[in-house]
Amino acid sequence: MNESIACNPVAKSSKKALRSALFEARLHASRDPDVSAALSRRLLEMLKRHAPRRVGFYWPLAGEFDARGAIATWLALDDTREACLPVIMQRGAPLAFHAWTPAMPMKVGEHRIPVPASARDLMPDLVLVPCVGFDEDGYRLGYGGGYYDRTLAGWRVAGVTPIAIGVAFEACKTAALPREPHDLPLDAIITDAGCYPSGNGPAGN
Repeated sequence: MNESIACNPVAKSSKKALRSALFEARLHASRDPDVSAALSRRLLEMLKRHAPRRVGFYWPLAGEFDARGAIATWLALDDTREACLPVIMQRGAPLAFHAWTPAMPMKVGEHRIPVPASARDLMPDLVLVPCVGFDEDGYRLGYGGGYYDRTLAGWRVAGVTPIAIGVAFEACKTAALPREPHDLPLDAIITDAGCYPSGNGPAGN
């Protein structure tokens, strides 16, 4: 499956069914080293364009793009830069972000996701958000836990506005992403093939 879900003639009537199809497409895409290399390049271009000092990203789960190499490269170019990973401090609450370096010891966190052993809080000024799927308007489909939705909404209420960049494989683009009233688009979504909405990134589609 190397085409986007948008090209799939089978209609997906629910988020659950859509996630199932997108998980399959994402897993397939993640196995292609050329696809991952292209997404790494776009990620570094996006970081160069926005020039953040602190970047929040994510520890990769099965099928997710692994951003650790690109982030390590970005950190190595300037010793004043910092990176951080999301930590679930309490289920149903917004995420915290703890400082991360490539050599940092990790421990097992909620849902058995590795988190930094050192719990130094950081506020990112750009955060990379993993996507199960997405559409051309910058809306994402996540895992359904709502952690990023709560975190981004809480930041907005507090007047804190880190740039929110979704990270996805082009194969996970869909033209029929279900939306709910609380859903808000990300500032941009980058893939191995482009940036959405078109024109928001360092290179268009």
